[in-house]
Amino acid sequence: MSFVDTHCHFDFPPFSEQQSESLQRAATAGVDKIIVPAVAASRFQRVLALAEHHSALHAALGLHPMAVAEHNDAALALLEQHLQQRPAKLVAIGEIGLDLYMADPLFDKQQALLDAQLKLARDYQLPVILHSRRTHDKLAMHLRRIEVPRRGVVHGFAGSLQQAEAFINAGYRIGVGGTITYPRASKTRETIARLPLSALLLETDAPDMPLCGFQGEPNRPERVVNVWQTLCELRSEPPELIRETLRENTRLLFNI
Repeated sequence: MSFVDTHCHFDFPPFSEQQSESLQRAATAGVDKIIVPAVAASRFQRVLALAEHHSALHAALGLHPMAVAEHNDAALALLEQHLQQRPAKLVAIGEIGLDLYMADPLFDKQQALLDAQLKLARDYQLPVILHSRRTHDKLAMHLRRIEVPRRGVVHGFAGSLQQAEAFINAGYRIGVGGTITYPRASKTRETIARLPLSALLLETDAPDMPLCGFQGEPNRPERVVNVWQTLCELRSEPPELIRETLRENTRLLFNI
């Protein structure tokens, strides 16, 4: 069996200090591909170098809303410069999006940066990896306003069924992560159980979003298999069909 972790910040510790060991652990568990989204212009080169040097890794470049204070026009220009060069293993623009969880979200700036990056995704024909906290309805509005032909994924989704269906109806997929491993996350678990299997992707958001039973530890890409196992418990389809469908969903979206 093989799996793809569609969202792992492999350029951060502990992975940045244990690259070979971490990739071996993932491969042993059956995780043979990992998408690494950048969060700021200062990390673009690092993420691209990781993808170039490790066959299992693929890169996404974007300006994360939680680092909004450090983003500027030069960062957007650097992003477009890399898109023009189009490295072979660059598969998406991300991690981008909106976040109202922070004390001072600079939300107007967040929205302007999101729109600029959605337009780049449109112009350079790449999918997007979307971050959204307390902003699902606002994010959906931006996606309606700016057409991204390759669409993308709303990662780490923990919203309502209605919000998920709005994204899916617009052609976007839903990232399923460690939240579903917590029995108390009943709303998210029920939502994920009811969505079309064709709309789902597996992810960890490692080293963040630890799974139930691993609280206090850095999350790891091999634990995407645990997410799959929980998903199989929540859904009625056979486990192998779930695995194969999620793999195909990933291939169709990211062309890997």
